[in-house]
Amino acid sequence: MLSRIKKNISFIATVVVIIIISIAGYFVINKQKGPFSASELVSIEYKWGLGDSLVNAYNSASGNYQYLDNRDSLITKKLKLRANNIIFIHSKANELDLWTLPNVIANKNANLKTDQTLRYEIIFNYETKVKKIVFLTNYDEDMWVLDRVSQLQKTIKSTIDEVEDRYTNP
Repeated sequence: MLSRIKKNISFIATVVVIIIISIAGYFVINKQKGPFSASELVSIEYKWGLGDSLVNAYNSASGNYQYLDNRDSLITKKLKLRANNIIFIHSKANELDLWTLPNVIANKNANLKTDQTLRYEIIFNYETKVKKIVFLTNYDEDMWVLDRVSQLQKTIKSTIDEVEDRYTNP
C-alpha cells in the first residue's frame, strides 16, 4: 500500500495544486466583482471645483454635463453614457476596490470647502446603496488611497471626455 502511494505522489501533488489554484482563482474573481453588479448601478455623479461651488458636474442618469471653459463661461450639454461606458467605470471602480475607500479623502484637519484646493465628489448610486467620495487633490497621507482615487477620477473624466468627443465629432 505504501509503495502505491509513493508511486502516485506526483499525481496526488498535481491534483492538490490544481484544487488550490482553483480555490484561489475563485476568490480573486469574486473579490474583483464587488458587492454590486453593473446592472444595479443607477447613476454616477461626478463634480469638481474649488471651495463650496462645484459648478463642474456630470450626472449619468440625466446626462446633464456642465463645466466652466477657459473663459469662465458655463457650458451646458447633454451627454449620455452608453452601457459599455457604465460597465467600464463600474468594473474599474471594483478593480480599485471602491467600497474600501474612505468617504472623505483629505488630510487631517483639512477644510473641505477651501478655495485653494481642487475638490472632487464622486457618487455611485446603486439600487440599494450609495457610495460618496469627497477627494481633495492636496491629500498626501496614504499614497495607496491617493493612487486608487486618482485612477478612479481620471477614468471617469476620460470616459466623459470620450463621450463628449463622440457627441461633438460624430
